[in-house]
Amino acid sequence: MNALTYESPGSLDEAVKLLAAAKGNAKVLAGGTDLLVQLRMGMIKPAMIIDIKKIPELTAINEENGGYRVGASVSGAVLGEHDGMKAAWPGVVEAFELIGSTQIQGRASMGGNLCNGSPAADAVPAMIAADAVCTIAGPNGRREAKVEDIVTGPGQTSLANGEIVVDFLFPARPARSGDAYLRFIPRTEMDIAVVGAGISLTLDDAGVCTDARVALGAVAPTQLLLQDGAAALIGSKLDGAAMEKLDAAARAACRPITDKRGTIEYRIKVAGVLARRAAKIAQQRAEG
Repeated sequence: MNALTYESPGSLDEAVKLLAAAKGNAKVLAGGTDLLVQLRMGMIKPAMIIDIKKIPELTAINEENGGYRVGASVSGAVLGEHDGMKAAWPGVVEAFELIGSTQIQGRASMGGNLCNGSPAADAVPAMIAADAVCTIAGPNGRREAKVEDIVTGPGQTSLANGEIVVDFLFPARPARSGDAYLRFIPRTEMDIAVVGAGISLTLDDAGVCTDARVALGAVAPTQLLLQDGAAALIGSKLDGAAMEKLDAAARAACRPITDKRGTIEYRIKVAGVLARRAAKIAQQRAEG
């Protein structure tokens, strides 16, 4: 068996070339909070580890057209200290900050949380609700894809051989907009979500919802974008009737499993509850 090799490229082009040459037998190391565990447990046996933390554009946060472009290797600790992102997208920041302990926060990356492909990833529903778009680099150049189009199943993504997520673009917020992410876990901290719910919405001056995105995690093989959930909110003032419709849409979308953290029936019930609570928090934020 060939020994595991380690590479630490200083440019994105170099990283892409290494990945493409490995022909699917390499793994990208950003924070390593999932990768190192999988290596030690023997779950994966790559021939090469490609450490991308020295690539400047993957660790940067820049304002762009009123929104923010966040590098795929930015850690939770760094994002949590960024005043612009906290003001514009508090739900995204809060979701990312739920991942692990203080030590994990110093390492865990947004790109890793997405590309690990876990249905229970916390940052992903919040990013989907935010309508975030990934920049992806590969042997054929760069392309863009919505976050909801990346994970295709547990541990699986739509990235082709040699492709790597570079950054995430979070768009500018209209006035009177807010977002929120909530999860339920069996313990008080540092556990995997039983259900996660992310919601982003915009209100007009009369308090009527004019736009919304609703996403769920840990209730299906991939995170879910709920068109019916958004439809339940748009045109309403998020009154009781709208909340009931949102609850029903969340429950109807679920395709969960039963495991040691929760049953199918329990996850479905909690999905509706969390969606309603997240919507109310997003509404309060939109109202200022």
